[in-house]
Amino acid sequence: MNRAASWARTCFLRACELDVTVRKPGNVSVASPGHRMRAEQFIASAEAAASPLFKAGTSVGERIERAVAATQAAVGCNTNLGIVLLIAPLAAAVERPGALEGPTPLRDALDAVLTALDRADAQAAYRAIAMARPAGLGAVAEADVHTVPQIGLREAMALAAPRDTIARQYANGFADVFEAMRRDLASGFLLAEAGAADVQRVFLGWLSRHPDSHIVRKHGEAVAHSVMSAAQVWFAHLAPGSDPAFAKWDESLKADGVNPGTSADLTVAALWVAGVLSAWHGS
Repeated sequence: MNRAASWARTCFLRACELDVTVRKPGNVSVASPGHRMRAEQFIASAEAAASPLFKAGTSVGERIERAVAATQAAVGCNTNLGIVLLIAPLAAAVERPGALEGPTPLRDALDAVLTALDRADAQAAYRAIAMARPAGLGAVAEADVHTVPQIGLREAMALAAPRDTIARQYANGFADVFEAMRRDLASGFLLAEAGAADVQRVFLGWLSRHPDSHIVRKHGEAVAHSVMSAAQVWFAHLAPGSDPAFAKWDESLKADGVNPGTSADLTVAALWVAGVLSAWHGS
């Protein structure tokens, strides 16, 4: 593994650690298990997925399928499908020369990776999705995930983009992820020194601006918009984690089975991008 890929892997594990060590309403955390899962399963999933995600020279589809298989072997449930789908093309982009010289070179490298995605990548990703069995997937007329895709992965994701924020990143070159990094993380951010306020700001930024795709699939648009409205109030709070009502909101979402899982996955991706760039230049 080259130096850039090693940085990327380290930042992946750190971002996944922050995902569960910091309380994020509706999500599993060290402080609050939920949805029949515990924080330890998410940490084990990250450790299992890291090697296949950052295996040099492998295709994006291979990274996705092998990372999901490793996760299933480690914990036996779906803890990180969205994270894997987001990080796999980013991990491939990091291997390109000069990709970590700044946001623009990384985006250029990522665009090259996304443009090259083919039908084999789509088929591997579809097999991974079937293996993970995410909740709330229905049927669609074109490129349904329960079929064998006949188009490339980026094309398949573009079809799903209007209804899925993770799929939209494949279509728009991860524009939302880079914008979240720029908007919600301070200049000079270092992932190794990140605290709860950093993570909660990124998470609430996602949740307050986009109806969470996972909530929409399981509970419908109305519930997703209700949670988004609540997140907008908390996003304006200077220190939401210090307010006891924040923990109560977390527990109430879990009691209702509402999990803003897509927002959590996108938070990991934004933290990873910010971390891998800052860590590289700070080295």
